[in-house]
Amino acid sequence: MSESTLAPLEIAKLDLNYLNCKFEKSDPKKILAWCVANIPSPLVQVSNFNIDDLVITDILYRRLKTVDPLPVLFINTLHHFPETLQLVAYIQAHYNLNLKVYRVLGADSEENFATKYGTNLWNQDLKKYQYLTQIEPLERGLNDLKTKAWITSRRSHQSSDQGDLPIFEKDNQGRLIINPLVYWTRTESWAYSFERDLVYHPLHDQGYTQIGDRPLTHKTSDTLHPLTRLW
Repeated sequence: MSESTLAPLEIAKLDLNYLNCKFEKSDPKKILAWCVANIPSPLVQVSNFNIDDLVITDILYRRLKTVDPLPVLFINTLHHFPETLQLVAYIQAHYNLNLKVYRVLGADSEENFATKYGTNLWNQDLKKYQYLTQIEPLERGLNDLKTKAWITSRRSHQSSDQGDLPIFEKDNQGRLIINPLVYWTRTESWAYSFERDLVYHPLHDQGYTQIGDRPLTHKTSDTLHPLTRLW
């Protein structure tokens, strides 16, 4: 049973240091249960539909079963693998997701994007490409949804510069960011996935660890899942 206050907490008054100490090393389900019970709506999950995102979705939709399904915000950059879009459609149907899809302004296909901004923009100006395809649509989506808090799948172990990533932080608009997988490794996400027989992105089986835009996603040298490498 999740802890709950009598009324939703005010984001501006949250003591993030206290919360980060309170939930240090906590299981993601415990963190998310507290958020669902105490954070004012709308609480939004931002998802790329990687394995870590799918773990969070499963906890929210299958294990916590909120009365009002949380919005899941997906950014269609127009440069995804076809398998990514197929997975999004499958997961939406499987969980009956409250899915919100945002994409680049003024373009509805990769071809339109290239006509407007130039071919292979990621090679010419990566920052501009990322702003147009990811940052601006994300910010627009969060604003349109009147988001008070949003959930990410970032983890401390993803890269060395995220070693001090907290569970709770704020973005530059004062919205609460929740990182429930901070203390989980990728291996633990895969363990959760296999234990509960979650459907996952088929490109993981082809050596892609993190899957994003097609032009910027590359295979790793090791095609085995982290769990497989343990044995």
